[in-house]
Amino acid sequence: MVSVLVVDDSVVVRRLIVDALSADPGITVAGTAPNGKVALSKIEMLKPDIVTLDIEMPVMDGLTTIREIRKVHPRLPVIMFSTLTSVGASATLEALAAGASDYVTKPANVGSVAESIKSVREQIIPRIHALCRTGTPRAARPAPRLAAPPARPAGGTGTAEIVAVGCSTGGPDALAKVVNALPADFPLPIVVVQHMPQVFTKMFAERLDRSSRLHVVEARPEMPVKAGTVYIAPGDYHMEVVRRGTGVFTHLQQGPAENFCRPAVDVLFRSVAQTYGGATLGVILTGMGQDGKRGSELLASKGAEIVAQDEATSVVWGMPGAVAGAGLAHAILPLKDISQHLISRVAGGRPARPRG
Repeated sequence: MVSVLVVDDSVVVRRLIVDALSADPGITVAGTAPNGKVALSKIEMLKPDIVTLDIEMPVMDGLTTIREIRKVHPRLPVIMFSTLTSVGASATLEALAAGASDYVTKPANVGSVAESIKSVREQIIPRIHALCRTGTPRAARPAPRLAAPPARPAGGTGTAEIVAVGCSTGGPDALAKVVNALPADFPLPIVVVQHMPQVFTKMFAERLDRSSRLHVVEARPEMPVKAGTVYIAPGDYHMEVVRRGTGVFTHLQQGPAENFCRPAVDVLFRSVAQTYGGATLGVILTGMGQDGKRGSELLASKGAEIVAQDEATSVVWGMPGAVAGAGLAHAILPLKDISQHLISRVAGGRPARPRG
């Protein structure tokens, strides 16, 4: 049973979250708090497995609270509640950088209380279970059996022309660590799907652009794909890369969600496989679910190299674990080693041996 502490200054919102969580028999609400100051004392008293934390609160706001929590409880999962606004997005990204595990968005323009509860329930319950690892305990899990990925096609040089990245839960911080460690003269374009809603992706790209030596943008339609630039798929749009003449350009579309996501990693990876084939370095970072697995299968079949973040450094080992478990990962690396691996590969290093 997972115990949750619900922190929000609104009585109505606290009730809504409690009602949403009550639908799951594996979750119990240990308590509630109207602000961060009360929450800190209740964490010590109730010892919850996870905390849901509003950002805007009197007395002590969510940003201050998450920083205080991390001083004493570096591993306690914390899910932020955010609004779908520029202010909410900025504060949420700040909270993630300060150590929050994930976030959900508050219902907006929802017609009834029942629909609000449903919206919260669908967002938060899977995250609680993923962050609290309520499946088989990690120590009891057998290590994934990793089959060798398909070999590079005959005649392939193995020279990379693009890096394609997929990430979700825990991804903003993980992606920032990877991108910020790359040099200004990194010679490849980087295309990224990070599961995020509209507004958030723009703010995330701007924030990452300020901290990185590379140029980071939220992708727009028909942008030329150039070396030294990181393209973040915009929220609610699938991003693809397409070749026209001698150039490659971004293409955005609003086709059906895949893996319950738009943007989806699989959509991006399929287009990268078609456009670049084996001249691709695919990277799957921390994230919930299996988005990116099918795309990685296609990339691997073309001779691309796939790198997965390891379990120990992933907030949730869903996406990279699915790729690793399917035998698609040539390398399963701690987060701190991924940037150097990419640098060494584009500098002419040999491909990593398939794990197996």
